[in-house]
Amino acid sequence: MLKSIGILIIAAIIVYIEVPSLLKKKYKKELIVFSIILTIGVGMSIAHSFGKSIPNPIDFLTFIFKPLHDAITR
Repeated sequence: MLKSIGILIIAAIIVYIEVPSLLKKKYKKELIVFSIILTIGVGMSIAHSFGKSIPNPIDFLTFIFKPLHDAITR
């Protein structure tokens, strides 16, 4: 629980530092992308701190491209 609170505090500090400059420059799209990526990162970090297994992105790519590779090599 303490780890997740620490992660949320660090995320709040990042938001406090980055968001005002994005709003001042009127970068709305960048703010949306920043928010999405930060939310995903915080969620994955909290899940990892609770001991949950985080899937590797390479496993997903292997799942998609292995049948294609097998079809080409035949």
